[in-house]
Amino acid sequence: MKMDELLTIPQLTGMHVIAGEAGTEREVASVNMMDAPDIIHFLKENEFLVTTAYHFKDHPHTLSELVTTMAEQGCAGLGIKTKRFLNEVPEEVIRLANKLTLPIIELPLELSLGEIVNLTFQTILDKKAAELQLVLETHKKFTTTIMQGKGLQSLLHDLSKMINRPVQLIDQHYNPITQPINSLDFYKLLDGINLQTTKPSPISFSIIAAKEECTLFPVHISDKKYGFLIIIERIDKTDQLTLLTIEQATNVISFSLMKENALKLHDRRIRNDFFLHFLDGTLSSQEEIIGRAAEFSLQNHQMYVCAVGKLDGELYHPTYIQQHEDTDELFDFIESDLAKTTSLIHFFKKGETCILLFTVQENITNPSAYLESNLHEIQERVSKFFGNTISFGVSTLCQNFLQTKDAYKEAVDALSQGKLSKKKAYIQTYHTKDIMELMRQIPIEDLKNYYSFALSGFSDTKIAEEQSLLETLSVYLETHCQISETAKRLFVHRNTVVYRIEKCEEILGKSLKDPDTTLQIRLALRIKALFEN
Repeated sequence: MKMDELLTIPQLTGMHVIAGEAGTEREVASVNMMDAPDIIHFLKENEFLVTTAYHFKDHPHTLSELVTTMAEQGCAGLGIKTKRFLNEVPEEVIRLANKLTLPIIELPLELSLGEIVNLTFQTILDKKAAELQLVLETHKKFTTTIMQGKGLQSLLHDLSKMINRPVQLIDQHYNPITQPINSLDFYKLLDGINLQTTKPSPISFSIIAAKEECTLFPVHISDKKYGFLIIIERIDKTDQLTLLTIEQATNVISFSLMKENALKLHDRRIRNDFFLHFLDGTLSSQEEIIGRAAEFSLQNHQMYVCAVGKLDGELYHPTYIQQHEDTDELFDFIESDLAKTTSLIHFFKKGETCILLFTVQENITNPSAYLESNLHEIQERVSKFFGNTISFGVSTLCQNFLQTKDAYKEAVDALSQGKLSKKKAYIQTYHTKDIMELMRQIPIEDLKNYYSFALSGFSDTKIAEEQSLLETLSVYLETHCQISETAKRLFVHRNTVVYRIEKCEEILGKSLKDPDTTLQIRLALRIKALFEN
């Protein structure tokens, strides 16, 4: 309650301001009665002091000391029964009260100080009760909005209408969590303002370009992460109703965000565990891998490029836990950033590295440029926000999801190769080393067509016979067409090898003494092995 509201109480009719009228906007939180000359030592902020001025009747000019001290303590005002012991307030005290904007109120004779204190307290309590009732109703309204599944955007809309001000919700990286209310770039706007404190509190600042004042209220996203509710336009500290409404909104928003964050972490953990098990070879069945990958929007028929990132250098951390937390925070930042901009990049974490699986669609004419553009952007964001640098190793293009296991190894190898150059913030691409890696760059349908063409005759043979003949043919070519060595490796008689090779030549309609034929078949057999991996 403010001083000017106190003057409107019907039961206190007769009270009027005789000095310091400019300070009637002061907040009244409590009321006290002066019954001793040492009251100065017991003054409190926002306190309304009433007195008969008995202790000042012989020394009225000592009121100046009381007025000065009350103004310094932030008291609400001073009420005096001027017609009781003090005929009038000295002119110098009135001038001082006007200068310090401390209201001096003349109290009516017919009311005792006890009645004034009781009536003031009762009014303060009634107002607090009304505010509490409003707080409960507001909290219920916001909670109902979330429980009905209307979402944070609807809650913010209701809050904006209640306080008659635009509102915006941003995360700990200053990115809008909900639909932006305007074109303000909060990252640039808040650049240089330190909001990453252990226990953040509301912060007010002015936007010079927009000529607006903003206040940031912290909201919990998780146990150690805070986002911010931004209120555009000024909020007076004495506007308790607006502040209480915002407080209830931040409580409900915090609960909603923490719940949402916990669900996201659970989903991420499941998705990450699947991919790590896939890389480790724990999942052996191709059907299981393809089926589970599809649950996480990782289609086997898509083409992918894998990038593995790691922070450069050995950063100093007082403890291993702190290092782990800081790395996790940085990786979470990258993952959140990617989730907001594209669904074509899948993010995973493994130890001190992050894994980015790029989905390469047909409309991407230059996959290398597309990938490098995204990685450069990540490096810039990490540098700006964390002051760190991160490097990436990049694999060659693979034709389906099952091949991403080899792509991951390529990316790790490329990252290690780049590290040897002692550079920072590099993007190192893997260079193909053998024929199998080269064949992985060819579209899977083309490989299948080549295989069918090269070994077309075997499609008419029985499965068991085909397997036996192809196994013999493969070993025969790998041993440089040595009959005895082939028989030795297959644990069969050399005549059996001769028979099978002749059978293969009959099916193929070609001689295995022709170098072009043997090269064609060797490639086809390598492609077959590629299918089986």
